[in-house]
Amino acid sequence: MPHGVMAKDRWEELRELHAEGKGRNVIAREMGIATGVVSRTAEHLGLAFDRTAIQAATAARLADLAERRSVLAEKFQDVAEDSLERIYKPTTVYAFGGSTNTYAEHTFSEAPATERRALVTAAGTATDRSLKLAPAEAASNLDGAKSMLGNLGNLLSAYSQQMDQQDAEAEAESADRA
Repeated sequence: MPHGVMAKDRWEELRELHAEGKGRNVIAREMGIATGVVSRTAEHLGLAFDRTAIQAATAARLADLAERRSVLAEKFQDVAEDSLERIYKPTTVYAFGGSTNTYAEHTFSEAPATERRALVTAAGTATDRSLKLAPAEAASNLDGAKSMLGNLGNLLSAYSQQMDQQDAEAEAESADRA
């Protein structure tokens, strides 16, 4: 008997549970043994488990995770936009100071330089996180198309000039003969 396979006196119980359509994990729970032992014994007995339900569940779980990442990416984008908008809104700056640790505050019409820097940093960080969770769509390669059309235009122009020059030379030769 291969190593890690359950005792022969339990094989019939495994076959019956398998025939009922129960999965590996359910069989392991019902028999009170490890899933690995069920897998090895089933393989030894030539039994296979239907994996379509597991594959469907895995695909659904991956889709759910992708959706959750998308929602997080949107939240990070919201943080980035909010941070940038706050630069131009009234901002209250406060501090505790002095020997008595007194509270002082001042409201500015816009965020002062240090707060602007912090808000821009927060916006940049949030944007980076958003892009890692949901990368931007690939560009349509508009620049590549423009470059190709520009090159094509240059080639056509050069060809046209060459043809004009050949026509002019042919006319000159024809005039010399006459």
